[in-house]
Amino acid sequence: MPEALWIFIVFDIGLDTLNLNRGMLPGYEVVDVYKRRGEEGGAFQDGRILDLPEAYKAVYGALEAPDFLYDMRRLIALGEPALEVARRLGEEAKGPLYRPGEIRWEPPVPNPEEIFGVAVNYRAHGQEAGVRPPEKPYFFPKFPNALVGHEGYVVKHKVAQKVDWEVELVVVMGRPGKYIQPDKALDHVFGYAVGIDMSMRDWQNPDEKTARQYGKYWIWGKSMDTAAPVGPFVVTRDEVPDPNKLGLRLWVNGQLEQEGNTSELIFNVQQLIHWASQGITLKPGDHIFTGTPPGVGFPKGKFLKGGDVVEAEVEGIGKLRNYVIEE
Repeated sequence: MPEALWIFIVFDIGLDTLNLNRGMLPGYEVVDVYKRRGEEGGAFQDGRILDLPEAYKAVYGALEAPDFLYDMRRLIALGEPALEVARRLGEEAKGPLYRPGEIRWEPPVPNPEEIFGVAVNYRAHGQEAGVRPPEKPYFFPKFPNALVGHEGYVVKHKVAQKVDWEVELVVVMGRPGKYIQPDKALDHVFGYAVGIDMSMRDWQNPDEKTARQYGKYWIWGKSMDTAAPVGPFVVTRDEVPDPNKLGLRLWVNGQLEQEGNTSELIFNVQQLIHWASQGITLKPGDHIFTGTPPGVGFPKGKFLKGGDVVEAEVEGIGKLRNYVIEE
């Protein structure tokens, strides 16, 4: 892990929920901020969480914290000026402190406008699936209802029997853009997170006749509730020298199932951003899942069940842990 990190946190008044978003800033770790519906934000430093809205009031003598401290997506959109305010709050460190164990993690960006998934972006995964890689990225949508944070529950829905795992690097967009050229693509990135593309294979792959006429059921296969764990935080772009040289691993109940490296991507991060922005404006907070290495469950006849623990790790980003429960 990087030593000094920004961490964006959202939790309610009772400290039931926390949205931790991790990114790099000089010297210590800071946070985002929500206070809608009783939610609060905080900064993580030395194992404690600083209540940022209360810190803002203490530092600036204000009755309320500004709007951008209540919405991670808005903070990303405002860029450096908003982050500079958060930096100062972290430096002053005035306000209540909480322990991470007192909160529940939420997705780092709980409300992205767009979530892109990409099919068969590692050749070895294509080989294990018996699928030829596409000539250009083949995107499919995942919806915000699918998001779940670190330590959260992944539901094995009663209508899905073949729930599979896919560890992925997730790109979180910063600056908006359309028709973004590959050599400028990383300028539009805010940071990176760990993601698991939970896949309902019995829905994703319909019968042969339906598949031949209409293709795969991407929506049901990829966007049922809790099918997109993301977290544990977002590491900002400056802390990742090359997103195309990161190791990925995934374990189920402690058993290593997947291992790969983003150097094996067919379409690298810059190319994915370029293609995703063709005719579509990418906006702050949007997610791009970049594809999964080999080792998914279905070629091995393995699928998730209630009680399973899934851990996914991306080098330099973090480790995401989720628990499978039966509906």
